[in-house]
Amino acid sequence: MAFPIHELAALGTATCWATTGILASDAIRAIGAFHFNLIRQVFVTLLLAGIVLASGALALPDWQVVAILALSGVIGILLGDTLNFAAVGRLGPRRAGAVFALNAPMAAVLGWLVLGERLDWQAALGIAVTVTGVALAILGRPAEGAHRLEELRGGLRIGVLFGLGAALGQATGALIARPWMAEGLDPYVGSLIRVGASGLAMGIAATLPFAPAAPRSLSAKMLALTAATALIGLLLGMTLFLFALQGGQTGIIATLSATSPVIILPLLWLRTGQRPSAKSWAGAALAVAGLALIFTR
Repeated sequence: MAFPIHELAALGTATCWATTGILASDAIRAIGAFHFNLIRQVFVTLLLAGIVLASGALALPDWQVVAILALSGVIGILLGDTLNFAAVGRLGPRRAGAVFALNAPMAAVLGWLVLGERLDWQAALGIAVTVTGVALAILGRPAEGAHRLEELRGGLRIGVLFGLGAALGQATGALIARPWMAEGLDPYVGSLIRVGASGLAMGIAATLPFAPAAPRSLSAKMLALTAATALIGLLLGMTLFLFALQGGQTGIIATLSATSPVIILPLLWLRTGQRPSAKSWAGAALAVAGLALIFTR
């Protein structure tokens, strides 16, 4: 049986976001979540504009759709990503992913309440099993001593609050974009509108007195890491996410995208040399079982 292409795209999004979480931790702690996200968005907006112009796909929807997608970008990317990166900087990529995975049930509930999306019992069970598995996979402690990517910095409670805000921002942004992407809007054009609006809003916010202080210096390594996360997580990951929303229900697509913490496990093992715990692997197996329920419904 072939996997639905839009749901495969959501898994591609999860892979991109997992890779971004591993690459981003050091840069976030060096640059700060706000300016890290700002640099990414300016970089990707320019790239997306070039891609759209080169492909000849620049057919902007009417101003109302542009405004709605811009709002989706401000909520999902400016607020959602910035808060998520703030959580990663404090909790590390594994714990932050545990909290961020809650965007899946949030999106499912919002899709049901606002869009009237209906989930059959097998899809609903698959979502519940997947989210439970994701939580187990990333809350299980490493078998050895903590690597710097596993360190807590700046307080657990504030990190969890940032993660919850990020999850709600991601779920809300997806909910706003879903109806318009389902009508067939080009994913690159949709990404350009969302990322461009978010980058513009962040650029304006950066000039205000209450904006976070800019880093005094930026090393070439940190800039390279930031650019890499922009290409993988924002350009490729967000475009795949919007493509997935064209053909999948919000709750299911959000759930599949939220499996990035499971994908993080082998990546963290390679990066830190620390083998994930048995609880983490059990959670990963449970998440795969949940995915099987979704795919075979």
